[in-house]
Amino acid sequence: MTKRLASAIVLLPIAITLIIIGGWPFYFLIIASIGLGAREFSRLFHQNKQYNPSNLLIISGAMLLTLSRALWGFAGSETILTLLILAAMGIHIIHRERGQINAVIDFCITIAGMFYIGWLGAYIISLHALPDGRWWLVISLSAIWIADGGAFFIGTKFGKHPLAANISPKKSWEGYLGGVIATAFFTPLLAYLWQGNAPSITPLKGLILGIGVGVLAPLGDLGVSMVKRYFNVKDSGKLIPGHGGALDRLDSILWAVALSYQLITWFF
Repeated sequence: MTKRLASAIVLLPIAITLIIIGGWPFYFLIIASIGLGAREFSRLFHQNKQYNPSNLLIISGAMLLTLSRALWGFAGSETILTLLILAAMGIHIIHRERGQINAVIDFCITIAGMFYIGWLGAYIISLHALPDGRWWLVISLSAIWIADGGAFFIGTKFGKHPLAANISPKKSWEGYLGGVIATAFFTPLLAYLWQGNAPSITPLKGLILGIGVGVLAPLGDLGVSMVKRYFNVKDSGKLIPGHGGALDRLDSILWAVALSYQLITWFF
């Protein structure tokens, strides 16, 4: 816990400062984080000699999807998605011809790594680009951090009923509900505090976004835990003391930013 808090104290101010500053310093942080997360995803499969997804394509594809979102928004997405799919199939056809019998599964893993991490991760940039987007992004990230904190403290003290026993045995329904309640309470307060900087962000919108993130974003954590459980590892990496790897920090964020963007653009 001490290492976890120390890492958060050091990293959070840096992240929030770059979010507020925006521009290429912010883009570099996100693209680098996505690349590291994609690398860890690929490495999880490579540690099992049975699989050989394209490490280069998973990392570069995820980073390219994020970079393109910074440069052109969604405008170039169709072309980039098409080229990445074709490149993935072409590479794994060559692998199969060279004797890799699981090339079909490797192709699916490569596609999953690029798109799950790169496409969803790029919503961090898309959310930031909205009107008052930097504040929406801070609220969205705060919502998932509040949900994680609420789930941890309530689950540790009162957790009795497993949420997903086959994936993450320590998570409980009590902790999950504690996280949802915490986001429903604190996210409107954050919206109220920041309304002077971002008039479009109201406490009611903060409440809706907080509940949406609190209810659904924990599935991102469970999704990455499902992959780690398959390979019997606790963390995706050791990059951040007390937190694990980049993918361990991105797991719920991927869902939080994608859901927040959809909520804001469709309903707000």
